[in-house]
Amino acid sequence: MIASPQTNYLSPAEYLQMEETSSIKHEYIDGYIYAMAGASDPHVTVALNLAALLRSHVRGSGCRVYIADMKARIESLNRYYYPDVMVTCDLRDQETPTYKRFPCLIVDVLSDSTEAFDRGDKFADYQVLESLQEYVLINMKRQRIECFRRNNEGLWVLQTYTSQETSFRLNSINFEGTVTELYEDVVFE
Repeated sequence: MIASPQTNYLSPAEYLQMEETSSIKHEYIDGYIYAMAGASDPHVTVALNLAALLRSHVRGSGCRVYIADMKARIESLNRYYYPDVMVTCDLRDQETPTYKRFPCLIVDVLSDSTEAFDRGDKFADYQVLESLQEYVLINMKRQRIECFRRNNEGLWVLQTYTSQETSFRLNSINFEGTVTELYEDVVFE
């Protein structure tokens, strides 16, 4: 999210209706919409690499993998966000075709314009989702994966993976992948 909000308040229903026909995506916070900028080649490549790996992993399990065009709904905070990759294993999410309310895993690929928001307010908002077990931030300046996991006490614990490690793990869906696969075809700027 990078732009200033639209000045007119929209209800969630009005937002969803507008978003169906909009040529650009908007995130929604407390009745105001924020236009989203396009992503770079490395950003899209990493998100696609991860989504493909996760889709293959969860096939037949009842879990679903979604990419950048599916919204995450945080009902209690009146928010809709577009994560780069999201996984839900909750059958209730089959009831809502344009957004998901019960993800177990959310991934955002960092960019200069969104990094502070992704690490700060957006992460704080995501923590309200009781179903969320992991929030992952993927760096685009170097091979670095930050995996925040909710522990048994409800605290968020960080595990970082870098090019020094050969693999990374996503406990929420019992997945292990390699850093090389995640960053395949990515040229760092």
